[in-house]
Parts: sequence; C-alpha cells; structure tokens
Amino acid sequence: MIAKKVKDVHEALVGVENGMTLMLGGFGLCGIPENAIATLATRNLRELTCISNNAGVDDFGLGLLLQKKQIKKMISSYVGENEEFERQMLSGELDVELVPQGTLAERCRAAQGGFPAFYTPAGYGTEVAEGKEVREFNGKMYVLEHAFEADFAFVKAWKGDEAGNLIFKGTARNFNPCMCGAAKITVAEVEELVPAGTLDPNTIHIPGIFVQRIFQGAHFEKRIEQRTVVSKTI
Repeated sequence: MIAKKVKDVHEALVGVENGMTLMLGGFGLCGIPENAIATLATRNLRELTCISNNAGVDDFGLGLLLQKKQIKKMISSYVGENEEFERQMLSGELDVELVPQGTLAERCRAAQGGFPAFYTPAGYGTEVAEGKEVREFNGKMYVLEHAFEADFAFVKAWKGDEAGNLIFKGTARNFNPCMCGAAKITVAEVEELVPAGTLDPNTIHIPGIFVQRIFQGAHFEKRIEQRTVVSKTI
C-alpha cells in the first residue's frame, strides 16, 4: 500500500506556485475544500487560474482569493453570488471563461479518463462555440471541447482512508469525484480519516489511485449559500 496521508493542509499544499492552474471541487458552497482554499488565501500566490463550478461568495470560498487578487483567470459555470467577482470581471481585472455546467464536468472527466477532447452539442450556435471546431454527427452539430490541464485538484470528501480511497456524502458528491485524478496532483481533505482497510469497498466512490495526498480537515463551516425556509400556517 502507498500511504497518501500528509500531516496537515500546509504539507498538502507543498508545490503550489504562482501561475498554476488549480481545480477546486464543490457546488455553490457545498462540498468545497474549505481548508485548502483558506490556506491558499494566506499564501502570497499570484496569477492563479482556477477551475471551479462557481467562485464562492465575497467572504468565503474562492471569494477569499478574489479579495486578494490572487486569481488571474476563472473558468466557471455559475458566478452570480459574488459581487467582487462581478466587479473584477466588468472592470477587466479578471479573465473569465464561462462554460456550460455539463461541459465543465465533462472536461474534468475527460482529463480524469485521459481523453484529450470530446464533442458536445452544448453551446453550438452561441458564443461558447466561437473559434472552436464543429462537426456534424447524424444530422446534429457538435462542438469540440478539450480536457482541462491542471496542476493541482483540491477536493473535499466526507470520509477517506490513508490509501486515498474516498466517500462523499449527499450533495457534496458534485464536482469533487470528477476532479479526482484530473490534475497532476489531487489533494483530498476529509472530515474523517481512517486507516486503510477500514472502509467497505462497496461504499467507496473514488479509489485511492486517483488521489496523491489526503489529510483530515478541521473546522468545516459548511455554509449555506442561499438559505430557504418555509413558514407553515396551522
């Protein structure tokens, strides 16, 4: 067995440098690698390209890196909850590539599976397809999309073992699984880290072969991006 466990988040981030491309799991604020992002925000890193479904909120998640202008380019699908993101994008301070959500996930999966590119109908006839190769299959037009090329992928799981096997819980099983193994180095932070052999193999979502480093995170806030309540009248 190859042990993947590292001491803490600081050891997990060894090798992250200026100008790198980082994948960050999560959907909204659900299942984001909180510890990794918060620690990245304390580093004097610049010119980062971040691949993430969204950009967090102003004071949490990737919003922390945006506040310090550490991100040069965001490759995202939904970015509507972050005012600082909006300001930087409209002012030209931030380069933004908006990607259809399914295409974003598939570009991660293509990188994970070792496929350089794929065709998708999403975005054909729109700005998304500008400058890209298009091809007809069975009377329908498709756009050629390329797999992502990232240096690090940071994901968050509910439980993992020292061999890097991961289990995700509930809706935190979003972009995290498809980002595992989609970068040169995958770092997983987990709520509970157990010895190898402890997990039931039938419950494992991502095998350890896709993970290079794993550590137990601390102080997960698990914020809710938009809290919705229903008042019932009896």
